[in-house]
Amino acid sequence: MAKILIVDDQLGVRRLLFETFREDQHEVEMAANGVEALRLFESFGPDLILMDMKMPGMNGLETLAQIRALNHQVGVIMMTAYGDIQNMEQAKDLGILCYMGKPFDLFELRERVREILATIS
Repeated sequence: MAKILIVDDQLGVRRLLFETFREDQHEVEMAANGVEALRLFESFGPDLILMDMKMPGMNGLETLAQIRALNHQVGVIMMTAYGDIQNMEQAKDLGILCYMGKPFDLFELRERVREILATIS
């Protein structure tokens, strides 16, 4: 199965997604912020990243820009409770696969992940 990196400053969201995708037989790692995400990105080598847009310190866009400097191929789903159009345009420019609003429907997110992984595997 795939390697999935979950990046979110909310522990509850990280744990929910960790358990969900582990149940689906994926290898999953979690990061609480952008700095952790970059460290794990290099050591873990994920196939897909689920990343929160708003995080303290380095936000999702800043983290994504640094990831893109290292790798243009990795799939990224951006998640946010804030529908900031300008930030979403920047995220699209950085090559996100899709955007999921928070709170998200877990079944919809799971299906979206399955679809994406089917195209990159």
